[in-house]
Amino acid sequence: MLIIKATGEVVPYDRQKIIYSLQRAGAAEEIVGEVVEETEKHLRDRMHTKELYKIVFKKLKKLTRKAAEKYHLKKAIMELGPTGFPFEKFIAALLESEGYNTSTNEIVQGRCVAHEVDVIAEKGGKHTFFECKYHSTNGNASDIKVALYIYARYLDIKKNGSNDYDFEDAWLATNTRLTSDAEKYSRCVGLNALSWDYPKGNSLRERIDRNGLYPITCLTGLPKRQKQLLLDNHVVLCKSINEKPSILKGIGLSESEKRKILEQSETICNTSISCK
Repeated sequence: MLIIKATGEVVPYDRQKIIYSLQRAGAAEEIVGEVVEETEKHLRDRMHTKELYKIVFKKLKKLTRKAAEKYHLKKAIMELGPTGFPFEKFIAALLESEGYNTSTNEIVQGRCVAHEVDVIAEKGGKHTFFECKYHSTNGNASDIKVALYIYARYLDIKKNGSNDYDFEDAWLATNTRLTSDAEKYSRCVGLNALSWDYPKGNSLRERIDRNGLYPITCLTGLPKRQKQLLLDNHVVLCKSINEKPSILKGIGLSESEKRKILEQSETICNTSISCK
């Protein structure tokens, strides 16, 4: 049985991959078994991963909303659009949870031109330059041109010794993946890179799980329009709803809907200190 990935690559169906993703989302063993069984009833040759995801997610959502919301995480990050601004805010929040002070979208003068820096992170007096590359679809990757562009901007800023920031290092952060050339180039020049599954052990997915910082787009019970209204008001994290439930006022939700959303928000990250 062959499956077509978002990139167009054709690969064999891998049951273990589904099992692992369900376990990572916190689904119990019996639920994992039920979801896999239901999924394989609908399998057909050359099915797209998008269709496969929908089958898995639909069944999982019926059995356990908490695990479904965590399973939905990668797609939820993609729903932070349509602009890249909420993703930049999300990366800043992730860094703050790791002890950094951050600012976003600052103009910094380089030797040749001025640059808008997505995120500036500071810890222990050292500054780090972060550029974020957001993609709304899974098939898109950050390629060598992105890495070259970001590193060139970093070098231009470094060559201006009179600005307020003496950056120690630079990062490229993306919500999908890096091409092999982008990874290779980044390693070669010392540009740090962060993608959904890179670097192993400290990827974007792993850092989100470790810090318990789930975006509001994870909340499967929150309608799309209300999600966008919250994002437009710079509300990116479930944690923000937990800390200030009044955020849900004025976005067209009934009192019972607000209670349900707050309950879902608390449930999805109730095991994480950073969410409480």
